[in-house]
Amino acid sequence: MNPANGTAPVTQFLLLGFPSLGRQSRELLCALLSLAYAATVVGNFCIVWAVLQDPRLQRLPMYILLGSFSWLEICYVTATAPRMLCDLLHPGLPISFHACFLQFYFFFSTGATECLLLAAMGLDRYLAICQPLRYPVLMSPPLCWTMVASCWLTGFLWYIAPISLMSRLSFCSPYTLDHFVCDPAPLWAATCSPAPRTEQFYSTMSSLMIVTTFLSILASYGLVIRAVLRLPSGAGRHKAFSTCTSHLAVVGLFWGSIMVTYVIPTASGTSGKVVTLFYTVGTPLLNPLIYSLRNKEMKEALRRTLLGER
Repeated sequence: MNPANGTAPVTQFLLLGFPSLGRQSRELLCALLSLAYAATVVGNFCIVWAVLQDPRLQRLPMYILLGSFSWLEICYVTATAPRMLCDLLHPGLPISFHACFLQFYFFFSTGATECLLLAAMGLDRYLAICQPLRYPVLMSPPLCWTMVASCWLTGFLWYIAPISLMSRLSFCSPYTLDHFVCDPAPLWAATCSPAPRTEQFYSTMSSLMIVTTFLSILASYGLVIRAVLRLPSGAGRHKAFSTCTSHLAVVGLFWGSIMVTYVIPTASGTSGKVVTLFYTVGTPLLNPLIYSLRNKEMKEALRRTLLGER
């Protein structure tokens, strides 16, 4: 943490956020994001609660994965939204060095876990459609819970080494980060001297997580499509595809935004912040809507849970 040139160690950063916004615009954006954050937490918590309260859903791997995914979304949005709202209300409030890197760690660890859980959900759809006779054995509830735990453990271990190495770099005054979250791009820009090995290590770890999980989903759905197209009836094909549409919609929203930001980072400045805002707040807000509106069993479970029906 001590810069190589002998200056005092970094103790805090200043997140610039959206400096061009006036006071009224900041207050309006803060109100909108507060509503989005509250709706995200409530919507995802309702799904978690419905799965926990409905014994029928607890026996189905798809809903075990969905409940875990919804809980993850609450953790994912909470890693960034409260601090973002605080900065909109109180611009110029610094964030401590340790708090910045903790936010960085939890934001990217929950993001990595989301990649893994989405890949696991793709595998679940492949086994359900392509291996229906073996599905109860291959995706039994105990095995499904083991897979969920593995996703969480791997996601939270994945970024420990690269983020730890980044935290040891030298940062230059005035320690400002042109973003509303502690993101790698502004942190690299704030370093005093190049660190190509550390940057390469971080980029390799991020690319491995994003690309391998995405390719896993593509492989799963490639096999699903091949199997579905072989079904003799159109009704059978429609039923098989209908079980995948919600997951594919979430995959498209999540991977589309993170690939624009981290894999092919063409967006910068305000446009880059808007893209980041979408996948940090927008996608967790849309996910419960997508799954609850597109899934008959989930709608019925939510109704039973919220209305106290049996």
